[in-house]
Amino acid sequence: MICISLSSTDPFFNLAADEFLLKSSREEYLILGINDRSVIIGKHQSAHRETDTKFITGHKIPVIRRISGGGTVFHDSGNLNFTFILNSREGKQIDFRKYTLPVISFLSSLGIDAKFEGKNDLKVGGLKISGNAEHVYRDRVMHHGTLLFGADIDLMRGSLRKDTAKYITRAVKSNPSPVTNLEPILTGVDNVYEFRSLMLDWFLENNPGTSTGYISEKETEKIKLLTDTKYRTWEWNYAYGPEYHFNNSFVFKGEGSQCCLFVKDGIIAESIVKGSAELEKACRKLTGCRHMVEDVQEVLGKENILKAEFSIFNFF
Repeated sequence: MICISLSSTDPFFNLAADEFLLKSSREEYLILGINDRSVIIGKHQSAHRETDTKFITGHKIPVIRRISGGGTVFHDSGNLNFTFILNSREGKQIDFRKYTLPVISFLSSLGIDAKFEGKNDLKVGGLKISGNAEHVYRDRVMHHGTLLFGADIDLMRGSLRKDTAKYITRAVKSNPSPVTNLEPILTGVDNVYEFRSLMLDWFLENNPGTSTGYISEKETEKIKLLTDTKYRTWEWNYAYGPEYHFNNSFVFKGEGSQCCLFVKDGIIAESIVKGSAELEKACRKLTGCRHMVEDVQEVLGKENILKAEFSIFNFF
């Protein structure tokens, strides 16, 4: 197994690196990375339903879709991400417990009693420290997870949507759990980069045949191309998700209003808004518009709907 510590903190690039190494090589890997703040959603999730659109827009936090299933996770510079890419036999490919056992053993070497609980979580004292997801590509498995070392828990909570009832969809739901950081219970580990070094050293010492590696310049260029053509695109991060209905009630110019949007492939296919005649007329023009803050803002701005007392986030 080749162990790689990513120098990049760009979450778009790092997710692309996972996919590239999974599909372009026969080598087995452990990849350790630290990302800038971002919200990472599962392959079959709806971006707006999983995130607090107003909060992440205000804080300029990107939403990025990964190729594995499962729920939404928050990344920032206090979070250590690990990815195993391993060759596997058919019928023996999805096994969360198998791939988290080495991580549990590493944490145990630091005096942390982590346990595998539920479908894919690691917990300490009943609090979640790690969420995990997997993706099968032919006879290879990518298992990746998070380790909360010193993440900004308040920023995490603000980024994730608490009330998802306005969104009706068959998209995969997240399963929120109370979380905690490892930093307060680890002595002598000053930061997440030192924590990563300890994890790398442990795997090198405890897995015969394991060595350190790196991503070559040629590979880096190919990963950058995948980053730009897939992971940075609206088509992948927002439009790829399942169709959904969005329903909301709000007040416009003192009058109660109701909004129902049907969104397919990221586009508002049907817009039904009940309220003032002015609002109804303007919102009919949302049909064919991307269900994105800047796009809806542009349409309603041209119709002079965006008054000081009206929030664009009534539509998200």
